[in-house]
Amino acid sequence: MKILGIDVGGSGIKAAIVNTKTGELISERHRIPTPKPATPEAIAKTIKNMTDYFNWDKPVGCSFPTTIVNGKCIHTGNLSEKWLNIKVDELFNKETSLPFYVSNDADLAGVAEVNLGAGKNEKEVVIVITVGTGIGSGLFHKGKLIPNLELGKLLHSNGEIIEYYAADSVRKKENLSLKEWALCFDELLAYTKIVFSPSLIIIGGGISKKYDDFKHHLNTNIPIKVAKFKNNAGIIGAAMYAHNQIKK
Repeated sequence: MKILGIDVGGSGIKAAIVNTKTGELISERHRIPTPKPATPEAIAKTIKNMTDYFNWDKPVGCSFPTTIVNGKCIHTGNLSEKWLNIKVDELFNKETSLPFYVSNDADLAGVAEVNLGAGKNEKEVVIVITVGTGIGSGLFHKGKLIPNLELGKLLHSNGEIIEYYAADSVRKKENLSLKEWALCFDELLAYTKIVFSPSLIIIGGGISKKYDDFKHHLNTNIPIKVAKFKNNAGIIGAAMYAHNQIKK
């Protein structure tokens, strides 16, 4: 089935038409910068621009960068505080007149990776960690998603949430070397091992493109793979999620 997948991120909104059986992008990926401020009204207009760009008139899957329960945003994440309690699926439907299926971005990146990518056939605990503007995470057991795990919201020893310490945006803002940043990120991996005992961690998001340059700085002995679909995992997972919801 061919479905438009949209991945809303802190710096950019990306989309492509996806073959949900294979995960193949069957169109060019299109990117629009995330509006600043990223209010519901501004994001909705950008989503409309995206569906218009693809001349799309069918259901849409959407990865969204915060906790989503039944289509509702229950945490503002790294977007505007105005998102709290917004029904994101209804907002985008009203703006585009198209059916929208919306869920957490890291969960949906994980759906792509566990079903078709780096975690395929892995039967135990798999955690997908997406590292970009913030830190997202998806938890899977025997291939089944356990939704809305938010590792990035754990508190670091200084009392601040850990994504303020170990996200890729922090590396850029503070001009950290990859080694300096990797040692920060390794603290999150070590804690993840203690709490969840995963058999595999999949790293996605923008930082995944640099994995070969920082992997030797990681000390936590958990098997790690880079997301097969890299920064397209959110797009692919969004389309797959919409496909699965339509079938129900």
